[in-house]
Amino acid sequence: MSVFNDWLSEDEDDIFMGSPKSKFFDVSREASQDIVEEEIDKIIEKVAVLEMLLSEGKDENFDINTVIKQYLFDNEEKVNAVKKGLYVEFTGEIICRLDS
Repeated sequence: MSVFNDWLSEDEDDIFMGSPKSKFFDVSREASQDIVEEEIDKIIEKVAVLEMLLSEGKDENFDINTVIKQYLFDNEEKVNAVKKGLYVEFTGEIICRLDS
């Protein structure tokens, strides 16, 4: 597990490895535009569902962006760790589709 954690916390400027974010964009630039568009559509769909779940039962004055900003402010380190993991997941999804 420590190897995985090391990879997620690697130096953003490491020219040999790069960050999960940089690898995602490297892969997305090299993959078929159709594959990348379909995977980004899945990401947007996931965000839409999460927004709907978070907003469920709230009144019309509920501002989801304020809730998200406050949560990020309170949990920035944890959010960044999950964000890196999601970059890895989404990169893997694109790579898996390249063989099909």
